[in-house]
Amino acid sequence: MAARTPTFLLSFDFDGTLVHPESDPIFHPALGDMIRGLRQQGAAWVINTGRSLSQTLLGLAQYGVFMEPDYLIARECDIYRPGTFRRWTDYGPWNRQARKAHDRFVKDHSSFFRAMRELAAEHQAEVVEGGQGDTALVARSNASMDQLCEWIAQQQTALPDLGYQRNGIYLRFSHARYSKGSALGELARQLNLTAEQVFAAGDNYNDLSMLHPRYAHRIACPGNALEPIKEHVRSHGGFVASRTASLGMMEALAHFFGGTATD
Repeated sequence: MAARTPTFLLSFDFDGTLVHPESDPIFHPALGDMIRGLRQQGAAWVINTGRSLSQTLLGLAQYGVFMEPDYLIARECDIYRPGTFRRWTDYGPWNRQARKAHDRFVKDHSSFFRAMRELAAEHQAEVVEGGQGDTALVARSNASMDQLCEWIAQQQTALPDLGYQRNGIYLRFSHARYSKGSALGELARQLNLTAEQVFAAGDNYNDLSMLHPRYAHRIACPGNALEPIKEHVRSHGGFVASRTASLGMMEALAHFFGGTATD
C-alpha cells in the first residue's frame, strides 16, 4: 500500500493501458514491481477507468493483477478507497455530488435525449439504458460515432453541461463537470497534492480529460493508444511509449521516475 500521506499519484486507465488481452502477458508483473517500488517512495496507485467498480475488481482478478490500488475512480467519475467494514467506500462527498448532478442533468435534458434517440436510429446505433440513470450509445463503426459526436458538439453550444465519455464505438453521456480528469483533480485536492505531483496515462478518447496539465504534469500513453491520443500527449510534452499496455507503462515510469523498463 502507499504511504499514509502520499506525495504523488500514479493514475492509470485500465483497459488498453494497464492490461491488453492481445498482449503477452496481458499484464506484465514487472510493472507491478515498479508500482510497488514507487509506493515505497510515497506514491499512491490509482486506477481511473470507465468500468464500474465491480467490473474493475473482476478485471483485476481476471487478468492476474494481484495487487489492490490505493484509490479507484470508476465510471470515469466515482472515487473509491478501500474501507474498513466494506471493501470499497466513497471517498469524500464527490460521488454524492456527481450522482445528484447526473440525475438533474438527465431530467433537464429530456428533449436532447429524445432527439439523440431519433438520430441514433438513423445511424443504426444502439441506445443502452444502464444502472444509475446511465444512457449510452453503441455505434456501428468509429466513422459513425464520429458523426454522432459532431452532432453532440453542436448541441453543447446551447447545453454547456452536456458531456460524454467516448471509448471507440462506445459513448456514455455524463454531466460535463464530471470526468476522469475532474475526478483525478478532486482526489489530488483531497490529498493536498497539485498537478505537479500527478502522473496520468491512458489510451483512448475518454482518457483525454486526465491527460492534461490541469490535472497531471506528467502524462503518457502506451504504443497501442489511438493516434489522436498520441498527438495530444506529444503536444503537451508527454511521453508516448513504443510498446503496448503494461510494457509501455514500464517505459513511461522509467522515463519519468528513473529505473529500467525490462521485459
